[in-house]
Amino acid sequence: MTNNCVIATGATFGILAIILGAFGAHALKKVLSTEKIASFEVGVRYQTYSALFLLLIGYNTNFEVSLLQWAYYLVTIATIFFSFSIYLLSLAEYLKKNFKFLGPVTPVGGLLMILGWGCLLFSAI
Repeated sequence: MTNNCVIATGATFGILAIILGAFGAHALKKVLSTEKIASFEVGVRYQTYSALFLLLIGYNTNFEVSLLQWAYYLVTIATIFFSFSIYLLSLAEYLKKNFKFLGPVTPVGGLLMILGWGCLLFSAI
């Protein structure tokens, strides 16, 4: 893994968060309930946090430390699980799809995110 890979992942999450945030604020407000929009915005917010996390470690760390490699993988997978499951769950009614099976994926993503941040903490100690 290289710093450029981590930075590229962070930048990709950041770009997608901005696009999805704008999409949610403008296009989705017309078709989703206030509750679903709020949920969608949580996904965007945490995706943004993950983007910033990845940029922080990408620019400031040496990935020869295995805990930092774990931090990268955990936060990347966590963001996909957490944010993208929220997006699909928020859009399920509008898309007329049953994404209820993703319900348990969201908290797993949250746990992985916590573990990723924990890896960063322990690498600093």
